[in-house]
Amino acid sequence: MNIRTVAASVLQRVLKDRQSLTVALDAALPAVAAVQDRAFIQALCYGVVRHYFELDALLSALLDKPLKAKDTEVKALALMGLYQLKYMRVKEHAAVSETVAAAKRQPWAKALLNAVFRRYAREQETLEALLSKDWQTRHNHPDWLITRFKQDWPKQAEALLVANNQPPPLALRVNLARCSREDYLALLAAAGITAISGSFSSAAVIVEHPLPVNELPQFVEGWVSVQDTAAQLTAQLLDVQPGQRVLDLCAAPGGKTCAILEMQPALKAMWAVDVDANRLQRVQANLERLGLQAELRTGDALAVASWWDGQLFERILVDAPCSALGVIRRHPDIKLLRLSSDIEPLVELQRRILQQAWQFLAPGGVLVYATCSVLKQENEQQMQRFLSQQPDATEWIIEAAWGLPASVGRQILTGMQAMDGFYYARLFKL
Repeated sequence: MNIRTVAASVLQRVLKDRQSLTVALDAALPAVAAVQDRAFIQALCYGVVRHYFELDALLSALLDKPLKAKDTEVKALALMGLYQLKYMRVKEHAAVSETVAAAKRQPWAKALLNAVFRRYAREQETLEALLSKDWQTRHNHPDWLITRFKQDWPKQAEALLVANNQPPPLALRVNLARCSREDYLALLAAAGITAISGSFSSAAVIVEHPLPVNELPQFVEGWVSVQDTAAQLTAQLLDVQPGQRVLDLCAAPGGKTCAILEMQPALKAMWAVDVDANRLQRVQANLERLGLQAELRTGDALAVASWWDGQLFERILVDAPCSALGVIRRHPDIKLLRLSSDIEPLVELQRRILQQAWQFLAPGGVLVYATCSVLKQENEQQMQRFLSQQPDATEWIIEAAWGLPASVGRQILTGMQAMDGFYYARLFKL
């Protein structure tokens, strides 16, 4: 098996079929036996997608005429070869010969790929200097997204774009019901894994070099979970108290549900609701691994008759469907798959879910609205509109050392204080 052929098939699913990179890799990697081969495929695919706009512009400049739309696999191989030559510690001969060999189903493509790679080796500096003048190529983001970042965050946009193109850290949430953070750091050290305490969350640990979760001490036993520090802030912002009913709306894959239960196990009820039954299975798996229990309900947040029992909740988390533009460094395919036209429908969906969730909240209760987006339209502007229309809602201001204060709520930009891009607003029901 030529592992570059596998990588090309993964990229083809992303570029042609608009499938997420995670889903495409999950489908392809089980057929690859060797751990090091799976790691190489993953690194190659993530690298090509992360640097897609630069590599695509390079390829266009190197070709005499564009490839046909049906030749996505050949395009994927060309992008992979250029990425290896520019960014990976792969010997030039191996990068070229193995990538060309992967084009066995298109014999005509072998000569084309050889020509592209030879020309790149000759003209690399000239081409890259020319293409660096284009901001889409230089920033490796689509034009519309660069424009939106610069509009919303004129002072921080450059840093945000750079952060989006960096591999993310491996952040962990220690299950404090099982183990202290200090004890878990000692376990990591004993296993030869270098890590430090994370800021802002008493359960956060940052691992110096990312590794598969099955290599983490006591992972299977539920002592630790993978969760970015920004996402860990949810549980403390909810200020959950013993004996309360808590609702996590749009809950899958369940990381925040589990964090809430770890922080406060003495709840009257913990409900996790999601419209996708398959994704709720992941919530159940996480709960079982961590030794936790919650009421899982499959249901649409906007069609409550099928799942709600009519009793109000003292705490509600609205983990709203969003553009996910704050987690691009973890999912670089968002830059290729997300469209500018997606934003308005998402904002409208968030508005409707938020209004519905408010009806479930008991007087004196707290609702936390969260997104992994950095667009003001989905975040503080959404909250401004809600507060202007909801007379029994008031902001419970978040006083914190993390992120940036917004007109309502608080915004973390990607890479800020080593966290993913997240937004939080905390509301109190009068």
